[in-house]
Amino acid sequence: MVIDVQHLSRRFGDLVALDDVSFQVHPGEIVALLGPNGAGKTTASRIIGGILAPSDGDVLVDGLSVRTDADRVRARCGFVTDQPSLYERMPLRVYLGFFARL
Repeated sequence: MVIDVQHLSRRFGDLVALDDVSFQVHPGEIVALLGPNGAGKTTASRIIGGILAPSDGDVLVDGLSVRTDADRVRARCGFVTDQPSLYERMPLRVYLGFFARL
């Protein structure tokens, strides 16, 4: 699996959480996002996992865009967070069914 982060930005109102972040992750690589609280690590991870939409830029996972193919990206990726979270665009019934099958 290749992850290609392209000029990724995310804003929450006037707060800029990510500003023009780009990098690639190739098969076999191990990557860590490091930084202080509020640096955008969780925001970047949630966008890469297809959980949160970017304000600008894109993320391609095996050539699939998180902007246009978020459901297919989520089907190919695992994403574990330290806090429970909801998928922004997933209906509640589908969300509950998803976790019931795990």
